[in-house]
Amino acid sequence: MELHQRLLLKALLGLALSGAVASAFAASPSASSSLPALSRLASDGALVSALVWDLSTERPIAELNGSQRLTPASLSKLVIAAAALDAWPPDKTFPTEIRSLAAPVGGTITGDLILRGSGDATLDETTLWALAAQLRGNGVQRVTGGIRVERAPFGELHCDTIDRCAGLRRSARAYNAAPSAIGVNYGSWCIAVRAPRGATIATVGGCATGEMPIPLAGTVTVGSIGAPLRIERTTDNGGDRIAASGSIAPGTERQVHRAMSDPAAGAGLILRSILRQTGVTIAGKVETTAQAIPGAEHVLAKVDGLPLQEQVGRMMRYSNNYIADVLTMGVALETTHVPPRSLAEASGLLGDFVRRSGTASGNADAPVMESGSGLTTSNRLSAQDLVGVLRKQFHDSRHFPAFYGSLVVPRDASFDYLDRGNPDWLDRVALKTGSLMEPVSVNGIAGYLRAKDGGFMAFAIIVNGGQRLRQISHERALGASRSDIEALLALR
Repeated sequence: MELHQRLLLKALLGLALSGAVASAFAASPSASSSLPALSRLASDGALVSALVWDLSTERPIAELNGSQRLTPASLSKLVIAAAALDAWPPDKTFPTEIRSLAAPVGGTITGDLILRGSGDATLDETTLWALAAQLRGNGVQRVTGGIRVERAPFGELHCDTIDRCAGLRRSARAYNAAPSAIGVNYGSWCIAVRAPRGATIATVGGCATGEMPIPLAGTVTVGSIGAPLRIERTTDNGGDRIAASGSIAPGTERQVHRAMSDPAAGAGLILRSILRQTGVTIAGKVETTAQAIPGAEHVLAKVDGLPLQEQVGRMMRYSNNYIADVLTMGVALETTHVPPRSLAEASGLLGDFVRRSGTASGNADAPVMESGSGLTTSNRLSAQDLVGVLRKQFHDSRHFPAFYGSLVVPRDASFDYLDRGNPDWLDRVALKTGSLMEPVSVNGIAGYLRAKDGGFMAFAIIVNGGQRLRQISHERALGASRSDIEALLALR
């Protein structure tokens, strides 16, 4: 009884604190005078939602339309990063296995090899080589069937954004690969273009597989002057194919990623190519199946993926859409124990996660999330929503180190536009960025500020194009945000 009372008291105190913070958010005046550069941008026609929150006093420091929900772009990844760390411990791994229905006899597998994943968003060709080495080490030399790739535990997924739907037939980029329970290289083909000195024609092949397991056409010339290198993936009824053209400088090498039309099928094709190179003959073809295959009890090879902490770090540092949406599907499955029917359905749980942060109230005032990546322009979050998530993570001592470590400090950023500014900006800020260009421009930053006394502040700034000013350059939006942040840090 005493334990029950203590737990009830703790829950009531938590609700009281959450309610107090939510009330503070709602009651805080719009302190636009302390965000002058962003206020001028809003006066020119931009839509701005901004909030800086003192995590020691639990009070706002500066605010401009903090409750206005706008398109957050990749700032959405802050939510899935927090939700993933809330669902699993930072060292959680996602294994990938090769299985069969029957044990090998005399080095032969009768039937198919079964490739089973568990939502490893960072599965790569190196992992497939490790699986192949284990299989070969177990004496397997021949498979009478083919390779069957399970789409479980997510099942069959359909395209969910304009970019991904267009990418089913053609893609000249990597970011629009569809999420999958199993996919290699973030759901993309990795193409290596090498230009040895003295050669006139570059070699084009897989980054870690030698020959590509899909048709490759075209020629890349070697020379300092010529058309830019162009690599494009197209898809027809025969599957994916790569077209290469342009030129590359002598003595250089480029690795290019192009989204697969079907990451599960692509993983199977790469595995078959690797197995053949290790001396395992595969008689049949690669097929996929929506469900886990019953009776596949013989585990022939198994590799654990990177721990969740590293997956979150890669997602945040490189703004990787594939990792974000695979984790979104995984969190939904972990939460409900039922495979979500779509990415949008899975992402609805992220909206619930934001609401539980204490910054939103009521269905009419609900944040909208239809992807964890932010690739969907229908996502709607406010600066208050994001600060609520940041605040929740800050007060979670178990997960905060992994969450904070995934953010970028401007001085160490690989992006030129971030590593500008005074020492306060360069060293006392840890953030995530977000940007889109269509249908209007989106530019945002969110993260933490360090006070001079060592304390923390959480902040979020979202800048969207509006009716009067549809396109706002990244330099202008970030410049205004940086100017106001630097002014605040000079005082604190």
